[in-house]
Amino acid sequence: MTADPLVQDLVAELATVPIIDVHTHLVGPKLGARGLHDILLYHMAVSDLYAAGCPSGRRLTEYPGWPSREEAHQRLREALPYLRYVQNTSTSWGTRTILADLYDWREPVTESNWETLDSLICERADDVAWHHQILRRLNVRRVGAEWARREGGEGDSVLQYALEWGFFTRCQWGEYDTALYELEKCWGNKPGSPSPIGAGKRPTPERQIKSLADVHAAIDHYVAQFPPQVLATATHLSIDLDLTPVDEAQMEAALKNRAQAGPRERDVYATYINEHYLSALAKRRPDVIFQFSFGAEPLPHETGSRLDQRSIRQLGELVSRHPGLRFQSLLSSQHGHQSLCTLARQLPNLSLAGYWWHNFFPSIIRKTMAERLEMLPLNQHVGFFSDAYCVEWVYGKTAIVRRCLAQVLAEQIRQGWYTRQQALDIARAVLFETPQQLLGFSPSPLLSA
Repeated sequence: MTADPLVQDLVAELATVPIIDVHTHLVGPKLGARGLHDILLYHMAVSDLYAAGCPSGRRLTEYPGWPSREEAHQRLREALPYLRYVQNTSTSWGTRTILADLYDWREPVTESNWETLDSLICERADDVAWHHQILRRLNVRRVGAEWARREGGEGDSVLQYALEWGFFTRCQWGEYDTALYELEKCWGNKPGSPSPIGAGKRPTPERQIKSLADVHAAIDHYVAQFPPQVLATATHLSIDLDLTPVDEAQMEAALKNRAQAGPRERDVYATYINEHYLSALAKRRPDVIFQFSFGAEPLPHETGSRLDQRSIRQLGELVSRHPGLRFQSLLSSQHGHQSLCTLARQLPNLSLAGYWWHNFFPSIIRKTMAERLEMLPLNQHVGFFSDAYCVEWVYGKTAIVRRCLAQVLAEQIRQGWYTRQQALDIARAVLFETPQQLLGFSPSPLLSA
């Protein structure tokens, strides 16, 4: 079977279209992979391996820590026997693309050669010029990252930032006071990293919330800490929460019952805090877009994809209650996508972005692209973000999305809906122009040179 020549041509032409990657977890002074583990054990790859029987399903040590050499190598050795079972997945295809295109490595990774490959990657770990070269090769003109990972600003020439800190509306497995705890750990502190998924035993916060006055003081502090450079939030809306607004009496009663909190108190804490947080954000930083993930719910150490119509209805109500803010959803459950598109059609302050986590598979990406192109204006959806932790995975995911977009555009051209030039103009809009208009990204002079 021969490759589709129109798709091949469009893939080549799309390589000339600039891209802004609006959401990653790159670290300012450490943009690239520090070893094979950062490529082969990216968290989506860990899920593949765990499903295949690999004993470990948890992510490796995350920022602000780093995996030790011992941890990284132990997990790599553990994964090797299971690689053959996951060679069919799109994540593995991305891995092979990264290794072949960036490291000229085309052999299967085995017990006898993985250390050689690991050394090749380690040699480039601190080569900032190499990392910038990868982004230029992709035609990526700017990258979004977490403010806490900015460190000393070493990556400011290529990065712009979102504040990913307190997760007031994300549930954690087996917890019912997460919203209160998240607010407590931020109260009185400077912006830092968010609590990891499946955080386990929680450190005791320096301050504890005991009253409504404490709640409001902590929210005011949180919003006051937004750095002026921040373009967006990065948070999560859990579908397990009932986000029906609550009053002060309900919140006071829930605070008194914290020691015996259950699902009802969990909903009250999250809803009350989130409503007052959004109101404060609209007053102090209406320029910041409220970017949130949707449709990935907690498991003991990761998440699964779930979404329901009640949550979509409540999202519409939430967005309409705060017309002074702009919202952007990173959706992780394809079966709710058409409903999200209809919300965005009727709520101009809601936009959609990319294909997040459980949606980042080519068949789902293509369906999502086609639906958005048919349903939404070009300035209401962003065509790409990688969610990458190193520039190598920006490369791998860009390769996947470009091919998917070429396939979708080829079909539209064949149907006579777009001319070839219209297709390329549409691609430029959603990949490059809309991120600038919606989020305020600006192309990096360094990457545009």
